[in-house]
Amino acid sequence: MKNTTATTQQDSTYLRLRQWVTVGKFLPGERLKIHAIAKQLGVGVMPVRAALQRLAAEGALVNVPHSGMLVPRLSLAEFDDVLQTRLLLEGEAAERGAHRLDAAGVAELLALEQKMRDALKVNDAKGYLDANELFHLRLYQAAASPTLLSLIETVWLKVGPLSNKLFEVSASLRVINEAHGDVVMALRLRDSAGVRRAIEKDLFVAGQFLRPFCAG
Repeated sequence: MKNTTATTQQDSTYLRLRQWVTVGKFLPGERLKIHAIAKQLGVGVMPVRAALQRLAAEGALVNVPHSGMLVPRLSLAEFDDVLQTRLLLEGEAAERGAHRLDAAGVAELLALEQKMRDALKVNDAKGYLDANELFHLRLYQAAASPTLLSLIETVWLKVGPLSNKLFEVSASLRVINEAHGDVVMALRLRDSAGVRRAIEKDLFVAGQFLRPFCAG
């Protein structure tokens, strides 16, 4: 008989670690230590090991013999490929979401945009990235396309570890939140094409600051 409790713990551990990768808690090239992660999460090593293996199967991590699980470093060509894919997928999800988002949804995005502004004022990378992830997620969820959202979340795993690097470039902090304000303004005007353009601008601008951190 299948151990439901163990399965639930494995799933919750996987989802937590997946989110950590997405928001850049782990850095490119970092070796992940199973026991340390298990201690942080308050779980045993087995669910952590299983979660890391699942993430490796998705391409979010690399299992290197004698070194364990490592966060991969994207080459410039790989990063540019991922960025172009994000522009296609997220632009589409943003436009679809804009058509369906209700007033409460717009209000939530407005509040998240304010959280990002507040986080930038105090150089709070975690606060900014958490609010940024939720901002995009809520907009894309409104598109009501599980397939599209799943593809987007898989691509996020590729670039999440680079995201903290935005806070190492002072020039980025002055502009990386501008497009989110544009998104909210376009939503208020019921301009779904404008929402798409603003999301594409957001991804492109952030991408230019991140490209120099790619390998080779």
